[in-house]
Amino acid sequence: MAPALAWLTALMVVPCALVLALAFFRRGIYGGIEYTFTLENFGLVFDPLYAGIFLNSARIAGTATLIAVIIGYAAAYAISAAPRRLQPVFLFFAVLPFWSNYLIRTYAWIVLLNREGLITQLLRWFGYTGEPPSMLYTEGAVIAGLVYNYLPFVILACYAPLSRLNPELAEASRDLGASALTTFRRVILPLTVPGIAAGAVFVFVLSIGNFVTPALLGGGRFQMIGNLVYDQFLTANDWPFGAALAMALIAIMLLVLMTQALLADRAAGRAAEAKGGANG
Repeated sequence: MAPALAWLTALMVVPCALVLALAFFRRGIYGGIEYTFTLENFGLVFDPLYAGIFLNSARIAGTATLIAVIIGYAAAYAISAAPRRLQPVFLFFAVLPFWSNYLIRTYAWIVLLNREGLITQLLRWFGYTGEPPSMLYTEGAVIAGLVYNYLPFVILACYAPLSRLNPELAEASRDLGASALTTFRRVILPLTVPGIAAGAVFVFVLSIGNFVTPALLGGGRFQMIGNLVYDQFLTANDWPFGAALAMALIAIMLLVLMTQALLADRAAGRAAEAKGGANG
């Protein structure tokens, strides 16, 4: 394990420790760092202005996560229900967007959503003659970009437990008189919750700290925490406060990941107890 631990220490632990150390100093008069110990930066994180940006970022990330989970689970369910020989093909198309750069995928949405973009042209082709709808530089555009870019994570996370489900469980449920909806709600969905949770955590953690999509598709009108950290380091030249914001964001991500891991362990324990009781 030594090489892996050394890699993680050098490229994750040490950089995070340096960022944490910066958060305890002051900003210089003309920018930069004044090496005077202070806790003001962490206190400023809880200022209503910046706390509101955190909450807004969490709301946008949560909305994107919910939409991605609904679409991703439906896609994964359809792929798992397809013939075995076709499932690798469908999975290939699901992850195909990852073959292109993140920026290119985001710029593609600008082409689609701008006032003279493909969607507007399609509306005109269908006979729409009114004012072109304003879709770009809106919160909806930001959410759409986040969902599109991170949807493959949900599909893969949900497909794994769905593909391992024993089809005899659904058959037994139907034999006992359960409808298709009841079978899905009482049998299939509970057994695939770990995959749903894993996909949701992927999307939420990656979305809440994202700064590229809000900058390009939001046009700077929607400030998210990732953009705020970026501005503090590269525009305001306030590295200590930017470091405090970054550490608060990392703390939120770690809390979400730890909660997901704890719930997954508890679910696995309950499943093991139920299996043991059935065998007993």
